[in-house]
Amino acid sequence: MQPAAARDRSLRRYLDFVRFEHTLFALPFAYGGMLLAADGWPGWPVFAWVTMAMVGARTAAMALNRVFDAGIDGANPRTARREIPSGRLARADGVVLAVVGFALLIWAGWSLNLLTLALLPVAVLFLTLYPFTKRFTWLCHYWLGLTIGAAAAGGWIAVTGAFAPITVALWAGVGLWIAGFDIIYALLDHDFDRQAGIRSIPERFGVAGALRISAVTYVAAWLALVLALVFGNLRWPFGASLIAVGAVLLVQHLLLRRQPVANVLRSFNANIFVGSVVLIGIIGHLLVGL
Repeated sequence: MQPAAARDRSLRRYLDFVRFEHTLFALPFAYGGMLLAADGWPGWPVFAWVTMAMVGARTAAMALNRVFDAGIDGANPRTARREIPSGRLARADGVVLAVVGFALLIWAGWSLNLLTLALLPVAVLFLTLYPFTKRFTWLCHYWLGLTIGAAAAGGWIAVTGAFAPITVALWAGVGLWIAGFDIIYALLDHDFDRQAGIRSIPERFGVAGALRISAVTYVAAWLALVLALVFGNLRWPFGASLIAVGAVLLVQHLLLRRQPVANVLRSFNANIFVGSVVLIGIIGHLLVGL
């Protein structure tokens, strides 16, 4: 580990530390649930609170993950240059960032409605436990999906203060999609995980088995989003977005079957656009209904 003098506590370093750009994976789904619940624009205050809750939750979760996994990251050649193992940030920096993230989440939940307030302990528990799941079970990918997938339901609850069938379908769709691409991402550490005793689907079932499980998970995610279309009686633009999403997921797996590890990052980055495509479909649904 590098000496403390090498530490870099710049804003850019903190943003890199939590991979802030990856907030785009789930944020569009939170906005989508929010827009559907309001049947249009819910107003700037709700938009601001939903954004704060999402950014806070993901920042806290990623910071804790980096803190708890610092030893594992340092032993893995692929991740040894991350901020804490390399000495550019300290574990204490990650803890402070996690506290700030949780504070933003709690502030937003408290400001929205009684149900968001009541669900805060559950959200904090799931976000905190995720880093430990990979030490005990290869189902860790689905825990991550369950945790982050709640964003879609959260957007709806932020407006209505209640659950609805469409929120469950959206939650399942987003959660399974995230689990599917997290399985793919874990292919990068397949060999290391086996040596270090880290649990994952690639470690348990091998590369070919992991690809099959990821493909099945993607299909289940897509079908859950179709259920959201049915439950919400959503119009054709949302259906068109699902066709586009299905095409993206299919192309990913076709590429991965040719060169599994070589195409992991390309596949992972392609998923950034999935949430935006679905959000565009939801906006189109609302515009057609005007």
